[in-house]
Amino acid sequence: MSPIIESLRKEFQRYKSLAEGAIAQVSDTELCAPDAHAGGNSVAVICWHVAGNLRSRFTDFLTTDGEKPWRKRDEEFEPRLVTRQELLARWDGGWQVLFDTLSTLEDRQLHEPVSIRGEALHVHDALHRALAHVAYHAGQIVHIARLLRGSAWNYLSIPPGQSDAANAAVARAPRTPKS
Repeated sequence: MSPIIESLRKEFQRYKSLAEGAIAQVSDTELCAPDAHAGGNSVAVICWHVAGNLRSRFTDFLTTDGEKPWRKRDEEFEPRLVTRQELLARWDGGWQVLFDTLSTLEDRQLHEPVSIRGEALHVHDALHRALAHVAYHAGQIVHIARLLRGSAWNYLSIPPGQSDAANAAVARAPRTPKS
């Protein structure tokens, strides 16, 4: 895989993992519970939307508009009662379409044209837009899960009060880029 595409793939994976770390901390009932702090959206609704967006945007990415006629975006935001298994199957399906597409791209294609809702973009613009979209919703999922878990929340990054220890550990670690 090309270095820039690989860098983007890793960032997509990082946000997927953050959201999944939050999803793992909520109960099956809490997955579908609407949250007043997030405009009424539940974790399940947000996951359903992200999966639908990724599937639409990255199916036939280079050759068709990213907003597919078969996508029912408004339905993604309807309250839903689904099992954890159903939710994760839908979630993983959307991410798989993205990762399958990324595995076929090369850096030399970053300036090729693609279209989303009729708007002409370069591949790199569409990828960055999708990454920002995923990051936005991953943050919502983490926020909702943290509110639901309260004091039982397990931090997905450096917990409060532990920055000095984390920084000291980083200072002791070798400084070579991850590959």
